Amino acid sequence: MAEILGLGVTHWPTLCMPNEGLTGVFKTTLRAPNVEAARKDPANWPRELIAELGNDDGLSAANRCGERFGNDFRAIRKILDDFNPDVVVVWGDDQYENFREDIVPAFCLLGYDDQFEIKPWHTNGDGGNGGKPNRWGEPGDWALKLRGHREAAKFLATGLIERGIDMAYAYKPLHHPMAHAFTNTFLYLDWDRAGFPYPVIPFAVNCYGRTLLHAKGGLAHLFQPPRPAGESEDPPAPAPWRCMQVGAAVAEVLAASPYRAALIASSSWSHAFLSPKNGYLWPDHEGDRLLFDAVSRADYDVWRKRSLAEMEFAGQHEMLNWMALIGAMEALDRRPVIQDYMETYILASDKCFLSFPP
Repeated sequence: MAEILGLGVTHWPTLCMPNEGLTGVFKTTLRAPNVEAARKDPANWPRELIAELGNDDGLSAANRCGERFGNDFRAIRKILDDFNPDVVVVWGDDQYENFREDIVPAFCLLGYDDQFEIKPWHTNGDGGNGGKPNRWGEPGDWALKLRGHREAAKFLATGLIERGIDMAYAYKPLHHPMAHAFTNTFLYLDWDRAGFPYPVIPFAVNCYGRTLLHAKGGLAHLFQPPRPAGESEDPPAPAPWRCMQVGAAVAEVLAASPYRAALIASSSWSHAFLSPKNGYLWPDHEGDRLLFDAVSRADYDVWRKRSLAEMEFAGQHEMLNWMALIGAMEALDRRPVIQDYMETYILASDKCFLSFPP
Protein backbone atom coordinates (compact mmCIF):
# COMPACT_ATOMS: atom_id res chain seq x y z
CA MET A 1 0.00 0.00 0.00
CA ALA A 2 1.45 3.35 -1.06
CA GLU A 3 1.90 5.97 1.66
CA ILE A 4 -0.22 9.12 1.53
CA LEU A 5 0.28 12.45 3.32
CA GLY A 6 -2.58 14.93 3.78
CA LEU A 7 -2.06 18.69 4.07
CA GLY A 8 -4.31 21.73 4.32
CA VAL A 9 -3.18 25.26 3.36
CA THR A 10 -4.46 28.50 1.84
CA HIS A 11 -3.86 30.07 -1.56
CA TRP A 12 -5.02 33.53 -0.40
CA PRO A 13 -4.14 35.73 -3.43
CA THR A 14 -3.53 38.89 -1.40
CA LEU A 15 -0.70 37.13 0.45
CA CYS A 16 1.36 37.57 -2.73
CA MET A 17 1.47 41.28 -1.99
CA PRO A 18 3.61 43.17 0.52
CA ASN A 19 2.01 43.31 3.96
CA GLU A 20 0.61 46.81 3.49
CA GLY A 21 -1.70 45.40 0.81
CA LEU A 22 -3.26 42.64 2.93
CA THR A 23 -6.28 44.74 3.96
CA GLY A 24 -7.09 45.52 0.31
CA VAL A 25 -10.14 43.28 0.05
CA PHE A 26 -11.73 44.82 3.16
CA LYS A 27 -11.16 48.33 1.83
CA THR A 28 -12.48 47.41 -1.61
CA THR A 29 -15.63 45.95 -0.07
CA LEU A 30 -16.27 49.26 1.70
CA ARG A 31 -16.51 50.87 -1.75
CA ALA A 32 -18.86 48.24 -3.18
CA PRO A 33 -22.31 49.55 -4.21
CA ASN A 34 -24.00 46.22 -3.40
CA VAL A 35 -22.96 46.37 0.26
CA GLU A 36 -25.52 48.12 2.46
CA ALA A 37 -24.50 51.54 3.72
CA ALA A 38 -25.31 50.56 7.32
CA ARG A 39 -22.80 47.70 7.08
CA LYS A 40 -20.09 50.15 6.03
CA ASP A 41 -20.66 52.40 9.04
CA PRO A 42 -17.96 51.81 11.69
CA ALA A 43 -20.59 52.44 14.35
CA ASN A 44 -22.09 49.07 13.41
CA TRP A 45 -18.84 47.10 13.35
CA PRO A 46 -17.90 44.52 16.03
CA ARG A 47 -15.39 45.70 18.61
CA GLU A 48 -13.05 42.92 17.42
CA LEU A 49 -12.96 44.47 13.96
CA ILE A 50 -12.17 47.91 15.39
CA ALA A 51 -9.41 46.41 17.53
CA GLU A 52 -7.88 44.62 14.53
CA LEU A 53 -7.81 47.87 12.56
CA GLY A 54 -6.04 49.50 15.51
CA ASN A 55 -4.66 52.99 15.07
CA ASP A 56 -2.73 52.21 11.88
CA ASP A 57 -5.57 51.10 9.58
CA GLY A 58 -4.75 47.43 10.10
CA LEU A 59 -1.05 47.55 9.17
CA SER A 60 0.13 45.98 12.44
CA ALA A 61 -2.34 43.13 12.02
CA ALA A 62 -1.19 42.68 8.42
CA ASN A 63 2.47 42.59 9.47
CA ARG A 64 1.75 39.94 12.09
CA CYS A 65 -0.23 37.93 9.55
CA GLY A 66 2.51 38.04 6.91
CA GLU A 67 5.12 36.73 9.33
CA ARG A 68 2.77 34.12 10.78
CA PHE A 69 1.76 32.68 7.44
CA GLY A 70 5.33 32.64 6.19
CA ASN A 71 6.23 30.48 9.15
CA ASP A 72 3.18 28.28 8.59
CA PHE A 73 4.17 27.60 5.00
CA ARG A 74 7.73 26.86 6.06
CA ALA A 75 6.42 24.31 8.57
CA ILE A 76 4.14 22.66 6.01
CA ARG A 77 6.96 22.59 3.45
CA LYS A 78 9.22 20.80 5.96
CA ILE A 79 6.53 18.16 6.46
CA LEU A 80 6.29 17.78 2.69
CA ASP A 81 10.08 17.57 2.28
CA ASP A 82 10.38 15.00 5.04
CA PHE A 83 7.72 12.90 3.30
CA ASN A 84 9.45 13.32 -0.10
CA PRO A 85 6.48 12.51 -2.35
CA ASP A 86 6.56 11.11 -5.87
CA VAL A 87 3.59 13.30 -6.74
CA VAL A 88 1.62 16.16 -5.16
CA VAL A 89 -2.12 16.37 -5.84
CA VAL A 90 -3.68 19.76 -5.04
CA TRP A 91 -7.41 20.40 -4.81
CA GLY A 92 -8.07 24.00 -5.81
CA ASP A 93 -10.88 26.05 -7.29
CA ASP A 94 -10.99 27.44 -10.81
CA GLN A 95 -12.39 30.97 -10.77
CA TYR A 96 -13.14 31.59 -14.43
CA GLU A 97 -9.56 30.82 -15.41
CA ASN A 98 -10.10 27.63 -17.40
CA PHE A 99 -13.69 26.91 -16.35
CA ARG A 100 -15.53 29.31 -18.65
CA GLU A 101 -18.55 29.38 -20.92
CA ASP A 102 -17.10 26.71 -23.21
CA ILE A 103 -16.70 24.06 -20.47
CA VAL A 104 -17.52 23.93 -16.74
CA PRO A 105 -16.87 20.47 -15.28
CA ALA A 106 -17.46 19.72 -11.64
CA PHE A 107 -13.90 18.35 -11.34
CA CYS A 108 -10.92 18.24 -13.70
CA LEU A 109 -7.50 16.62 -13.31
CA LEU A 110 -4.61 18.41 -15.01
CA GLY A 111 -1.96 16.08 -16.39
CA TYR A 112 0.53 18.72 -17.51
CA ASP A 113 3.92 18.18 -19.15
CA ASP A 114 6.95 16.91 -17.27
CA GLN A 115 8.33 20.46 -17.12
CA PHE A 116 6.49 23.76 -17.48
CA GLU A 117 6.67 27.24 -16.05
CA ILE A 118 4.31 30.00 -14.95
CA LYS A 119 5.17 33.72 -14.91
CA PRO A 120 2.97 34.97 -12.06
CA TRP A 121 4.11 38.59 -12.21
CA HIS A 122 3.79 39.09 -15.97
CA THR A 123 1.86 42.13 -17.20
CA ASN A 124 0.63 41.01 -20.63
CA GLY A 125 -2.48 39.10 -19.63
CA ASP A 126 -1.02 35.59 -19.78
CA GLY A 127 -1.66 34.67 -16.18
CA GLY A 128 0.19 37.37 -14.30
CA ASN A 129 -1.07 39.91 -11.77
CA GLY A 130 -0.75 43.03 -13.89
CA GLY A 131 2.68 43.98 -12.62
CA LYS A 132 1.61 44.62 -9.02
CA PRO A 133 4.39 44.46 -6.43
CA ASN A 134 4.96 41.06 -4.85
CA ARG A 135 6.38 40.32 -1.42
CA TRP A 136 9.50 38.68 -2.87
CA GLY A 137 10.37 41.64 -5.10
CA GLU A 138 10.52 39.37 -8.14
CA PRO A 139 10.51 40.95 -11.62
CA GLY A 140 7.87 40.44 -14.27
CA ASP A 141 9.91 37.89 -16.18
CA TRP A 142 10.51 35.67 -13.12
CA ALA A 143 9.28 32.12 -13.74
CA LEU A 144 7.89 29.56 -11.33
CA LYS A 145 9.32 26.30 -12.65
CA LEU A 146 7.16 23.23 -12.09
CA ARG A 147 6.93 19.59 -13.11
CA GLY A 148 3.77 17.74 -14.04
CA HIS A 149 3.21 13.99 -13.89
CA ARG A 150 1.04 12.90 -16.79
CA GLU A 151 1.39 9.19 -16.13
CA ALA A 152 0.28 9.55 -12.51
CA ALA A 153 -2.60 11.79 -13.65
CA LYS A 154 -3.66 9.13 -16.17
CA PHE A 155 -3.45 6.47 -13.49
CA LEU A 156 -5.58 8.55 -11.12
CA ALA A 157 -8.17 9.53 -13.73
CA THR A 158 -8.46 5.92 -14.89
CA GLY A 159 -8.92 4.65 -11.35
CA LEU A 160 -11.58 7.25 -10.60
CA ILE A 161 -13.52 6.49 -13.79
CA GLU A 162 -13.36 2.78 -13.04
CA ARG A 163 -14.85 3.53 -9.61
CA GLY A 164 -17.80 5.42 -11.05
CA ILE A 165 -16.39 8.98 -10.82
CA ASP A 166 -16.94 10.55 -14.27
CA MET A 167 -13.61 12.36 -14.20
CA ALA A 168 -12.73 15.16 -16.60
CA TYR A 169 -9.06 15.62 -17.38
CA ALA A 170 -6.83 17.89 -19.48
CA TYR A 171 -3.25 17.75 -20.73
CA LYS A 172 -2.94 21.47 -21.44
CA PRO A 173 -4.64 24.68 -20.28
CA LEU A 174 -7.63 25.98 -22.23
CA HIS A 175 -7.50 29.72 -21.49
CA HIS A 176 -5.12 30.41 -18.63
CA PRO A 177 -1.73 28.84 -17.81
CA MET A 178 -2.94 27.75 -14.38
CA ALA A 179 -5.67 28.84 -11.96
CA HIS A 180 -4.33 31.02 -9.16
CA ALA A 181 -5.41 28.46 -6.56
CA PHE A 182 -2.58 26.24 -7.79
CA THR A 183 -0.02 28.87 -8.77
CA ASN A 184 -0.24 30.53 -5.36
CA THR A 185 -0.07 27.21 -3.52
CA PHE A 186 3.25 26.40 -5.18
CA LEU A 187 4.53 29.97 -4.70
CA TYR A 188 3.78 29.82 -0.97
CA LEU A 189 5.08 26.28 -0.45
CA ASP A 190 8.34 27.62 -1.87
CA TRP A 191 8.26 30.63 0.46
CA ASP A 192 12.05 30.86 0.70
CA ARG A 193 12.56 30.14 -3.01
CA ALA A 194 14.48 26.90 -2.68
CA GLY A 195 12.56 25.54 -5.69
CA PHE A 196 9.60 23.15 -5.82
CA PRO A 197 10.96 19.81 -7.08
CA TYR A 198 7.90 17.57 -6.72
CA PRO A 199 5.71 16.63 -9.70
CA VAL A 200 2.25 18.17 -9.37
CA ILE A 201 -1.29 17.23 -10.39
CA PRO A 202 -3.70 20.16 -10.02
CA PHE A 203 -7.22 18.87 -9.30
CA ALA A 204 -9.65 21.68 -10.16
CA VAL A 205 -13.04 21.93 -8.47
CA ASN A 206 -15.94 24.14 -9.57
CA CYS A 207 -16.37 25.66 -6.12
CA TYR A 208 -18.21 28.79 -7.29
CA GLY A 209 -21.02 26.98 -9.08
CA ARG A 210 -23.99 29.26 -9.64
CA THR A 211 -21.91 32.46 -9.52
CA LEU A 212 -18.88 31.30 -11.50
CA LEU A 213 -19.86 32.64 -14.92
CA HIS A 214 -21.92 35.59 -13.71
CA ALA A 215 -19.32 37.06 -11.36
CA LYS A 216 -16.19 35.59 -13.02
CA GLY A 217 -14.52 35.18 -9.64
CA GLY A 218 -13.37 37.75 -7.13
CA LEU A 219 -15.58 40.53 -5.78
CA ALA A 220 -17.42 41.35 -9.01
CA HIS A 221 -20.81 40.36 -7.58
CA LEU A 222 -20.54 43.25 -5.13
CA PHE A 223 -20.16 45.76 -7.96
CA GLN A 224 -22.21 44.47 -10.88
CA PRO A 225 -25.97 44.68 -11.49
CA PRO A 226 -28.10 41.60 -10.77
CA ARG A 227 -28.95 39.05 -13.41
CA PRO A 228 -31.49 40.25 -15.99
CA ALA A 229 -35.09 39.54 -15.06
CA GLY A 230 -36.12 36.07 -16.11
CA GLU A 231 -32.56 34.75 -16.42
CA SER A 232 -32.08 31.64 -14.33
CA GLU A 233 -28.99 30.87 -12.27
CA ASP A 234 -26.31 28.57 -13.59
CA PRO A 235 -26.05 25.03 -12.17
CA PRO A 236 -24.58 24.65 -8.67
CA ALA A 237 -21.21 23.46 -7.46
CA PRO A 238 -20.87 19.77 -6.57
CA ALA A 239 -22.38 18.88 -3.20
CA PRO A 240 -20.05 18.70 -0.18
CA TRP A 241 -20.82 14.98 0.32
CA ARG A 242 -19.93 14.33 -3.32
CA CYS A 243 -16.59 16.10 -2.89
CA MET A 244 -15.93 13.83 0.08
CA GLN A 245 -16.82 10.79 -2.05
CA VAL A 246 -14.40 11.92 -4.74
CA GLY A 247 -11.67 12.51 -2.15
CA ALA A 248 -12.22 9.04 -0.72
CA ALA A 249 -11.94 7.53 -4.21
CA VAL A 250 -8.71 9.46 -4.82
CA ALA A 251 -7.27 8.00 -1.60
CA GLU A 252 -8.35 4.50 -2.63
CA VAL A 253 -6.77 4.79 -6.09
CA LEU A 254 -3.50 6.25 -4.83
CA ALA A 255 -3.24 3.79 -1.95
CA ALA A 256 -3.14 1.03 -4.57
CA SER A 257 -0.72 2.94 -6.80
CA PRO A 258 3.08 2.84 -7.10
CA TYR A 259 3.19 6.52 -6.09
CA ARG A 260 4.03 8.05 -2.75
CA ALA A 261 1.48 10.88 -2.79
CA ALA A 262 0.81 14.10 -0.93
CA LEU A 263 -2.82 15.30 -1.06
CA ILE A 264 -3.29 19.03 -0.44
CA ALA A 265 -6.47 21.05 0.02
CA SER A 266 -5.74 24.67 -0.83
CA SER A 267 -8.13 27.44 0.11
CA SER A 268 -9.00 29.80 2.89
CA TRP A 269 -12.14 29.04 4.87
CA SER A 270 -15.13 31.43 4.95
CA HIS A 271 -14.58 34.44 2.69
CA ALA A 272 -16.03 37.73 3.91
CA PHE A 273 -16.87 39.02 0.43
CA LEU A 274 -18.87 35.87 -0.34
CA SER A 275 -20.90 35.73 2.87
CA PRO A 276 -24.15 37.70 3.10
CA LYS A 277 -24.33 36.68 6.78
CA ASN A 278 -22.09 39.56 7.86
CA GLY A 279 -22.88 41.94 5.04
CA TYR A 280 -19.82 40.75 3.07
CA LEU A 281 -17.44 42.53 5.46
CA TRP A 282 -16.06 39.80 7.74
CA PRO A 283 -15.96 35.98 7.66
CA ASP A 284 -18.43 33.58 9.26
CA HIS A 285 -16.42 32.62 12.34
CA GLU A 286 -19.22 30.48 13.74
CA GLY A 287 -19.48 28.41 10.56
CA ASP A 288 -15.72 27.95 10.45
CA ARG A 289 -15.50 26.99 14.12
CA LEU A 290 -18.14 24.32 13.55
CA LEU A 291 -15.95 22.61 10.97
CA PHE A 292 -12.67 23.34 12.75
CA ASP A 293 -13.87 21.79 16.00
CA ALA A 294 -15.14 18.77 14.07
CA VAL A 295 -11.92 18.17 12.15
CA SER A 296 -9.88 18.68 15.33
CA ARG A 297 -11.63 15.69 16.88
CA ALA A 298 -11.77 13.78 13.57
CA ASP A 299 -15.57 13.95 13.49
CA TYR A 300 -15.83 13.90 9.72
CA ASP A 301 -19.56 13.20 9.66
CA VAL A 302 -20.15 16.84 10.66
CA TRP A 303 -18.42 17.84 7.43
CA ARG A 304 -20.49 15.38 5.38
CA LYS A 305 -23.74 16.79 6.74
CA ARG A 306 -22.83 20.37 5.82
CA SER A 307 -25.11 21.41 2.97
CA LEU A 308 -24.04 23.44 -0.04
CA ALA A 309 -26.57 26.12 0.91
CA GLU A 310 -25.03 26.41 4.39
CA MET A 311 -21.55 26.68 2.90
CA GLU A 312 -22.58 29.34 0.41
CA PHE A 313 -24.33 31.41 3.09
CA ALA A 314 -21.15 31.22 5.18
CA GLY A 315 -18.91 32.16 2.25
CA GLN A 316 -17.28 28.72 2.46
CA HIS A 317 -17.52 28.08 -1.29
CA GLU A 318 -13.83 27.22 -1.65
CA MET A 319 -13.93 24.76 1.23
CA LEU A 320 -15.24 22.17 -1.22
CA ASN A 321 -11.50 21.66 -1.82
CA TRP A 322 -11.20 20.75 1.86
CA MET A 323 -14.23 18.47 1.62
CA ALA A 324 -12.25 16.35 -0.85
CA LEU A 325 -9.27 16.20 1.52
CA ILE A 326 -11.48 15.30 4.49
CA GLY A 327 -13.11 12.53 2.46
CA ALA A 328 -9.68 11.15 1.61
CA MET A 329 -8.44 11.30 5.19
CA GLU A 330 -11.61 9.70 6.53
CA ALA A 331 -11.16 6.84 4.07
CA LEU A 332 -7.60 6.38 5.35
CA ASP A 333 -8.69 6.69 9.01
CA ARG A 334 -6.37 9.63 9.66
CA ARG A 335 -6.40 12.22 12.42
CA PRO A 336 -5.06 15.75 11.92
CA VAL A 337 -2.19 17.66 13.47
CA ILE A 338 -3.16 21.35 13.62
CA GLN A 339 -0.42 23.75 12.57
CA ASP A 340 -2.41 26.98 12.80
CA TYR A 341 -5.92 28.41 12.71
CA MET A 342 -6.55 32.14 12.36
CA GLU A 343 -9.76 34.13 12.57
CA THR A 344 -9.81 37.68 11.25
CA TYR A 345 -12.21 40.54 10.63
CA ILE A 346 -10.19 42.63 8.17
CA LEU A 347 -8.00 40.11 6.30
CA ALA A 348 -10.69 38.67 4.03
CA SER A 349 -10.97 35.08 5.28
CA ASP A 350 -10.23 32.69 8.11
CA LYS A 351 -7.27 30.36 7.48
CA CYS A 352 -6.23 26.87 8.58
CA PHE A 353 -2.99 24.93 8.23
CA LEU A 354 -2.83 21.26 9.20
CA SER A 355 -1.37 17.90 8.31
CA PHE A 356 -2.52 14.28 8.36
CA PRO A 357 0.63 12.20 8.90
CA PRO A 358 0.82 8.80 7.18
